[in-house]
Amino acid sequence: MAARNAEPLMRLVWTDPVTGATGYLVVHSLVSGIATGGTRMRAGCTMTEVEDLARGMANKTATFGLPVGGAKGGIDFDPKDERAFGVLERFCSFLRPWIDNHWVTAEDLGVPQHLIDEVFAKLGLEQSYHAAIRRSADPAHTLRRVQAGLSTPVPGGLLLGDVIGGYGVAQACLGVADAWEWSAEKTTVAVQGIGTMGGGAAWYLHEAGMKVVAVADAAGTLYRPEGLDIPALLELRDSYGEIDRSRLPADVRLLPRDEIVATEADILVPAAISYALRAGNQGVVKAKVVIEAANAATTPDAEAGLAARGIPVIPDFVANAGAAAWAWWLLLGEVGADPADSFLRLRTEMRAKVALLLSSWNLDRIAPRTTGLRLAETTRSDATAPETAPALVIP
Repeated sequence: MAARNAEPLMRLVWTDPVTGATGYLVVHSLVSGIATGGTRMRAGCTMTEVEDLARGMANKTATFGLPVGGAKGGIDFDPKDERAFGVLERFCSFLRPWIDNHWVTAEDLGVPQHLIDEVFAKLGLEQSYHAAIRRSADPAHTLRRVQAGLSTPVPGGLLLGDVIGGYGVAQACLGVADAWEWSAEKTTVAVQGIGTMGGGAAWYLHEAGMKVVAVADAAGTLYRPEGLDIPALLELRDSYGEIDRSRLPADVRLLPRDEIVATEADILVPAAISYALRAGNQGVVKAKVVIEAANAATTPDAEAGLAARGIPVIPDFVANAGAAAWAWWLLLGEVGADPADSFLRLRTEMRAKVALLLSSWNLDRIAPRTTGLRLAETTRSDATAPETAPALVIP
């Protein structure tokens, strides 16, 4: 079985000559000579964190049968600093050989997709999926297809590329409700993080009829036991995913940020930072299940403690893999610009995988991560066997 501490293929450390910021690239695995994984920026980002994220990406690609490996980029720098764009540009410029040939990257914490695409445009690379697009039979055609898919509008006024990851997390939550025969209307959810992933998940859970009773951003937790008006709250976000408190309805309670973990809710969705659930706070979790929308949201000690209390964790490499899987379906021409096709495929695959994970948990109390890693390892073995390895063919 794939281990949480499996060694990566390559680690690289970069120091910004202007600010002294430290950046990291970890390639956990290459399949067909290529790996995929976003680039994050936050003060305090570490090599260990980026390694965990790269391992998670390798497990995502294997679990969803994608013909690529896993990698991750990370920069220890405040994304709100006015120098952040320059740091990101120099980081990508330094890594140009990997970006040209082996590493497909995208948005992550602190780095929205439009920002990384601006950097790639300045480098003359068109789009952050460059390493894959340049391998296609017709790069110009593939680029148009990717851009069309990313920029397709969906109900709610957002773009498909911005919401597909959150939609996948919502489907993981709805898959749990299906597996446990919960009524969506009677199911309550708390979401930590209201940016791209958490906001998208909250939107689609609200649309499905689930009651989102709490959300948290960097400024604190917003709580309303009768359910929050998620579309209205999302309209109050700034560019950093923080909600304007001055415009909140009077019946929304303002609580400390960390209170989100202890919310009385059926489902807890950590969708902000890595290691949000730790040994020191897992004991206050009241939810019946944790759905990891953030990468590496739960430490191993916390996950063990939750399991001992009968609370399963649907791991990130399944629950939040929707954006990564969809990006590769788009690159490979398996979905196009029609959102209905993308939503149907992701809904079908996500719910099937969640059902598999919970079946093992319900029958034998096997942790969902263990079942997921076994699935990833089986798929990975098939992908590396010469007689069954999928070819990376991009039309």
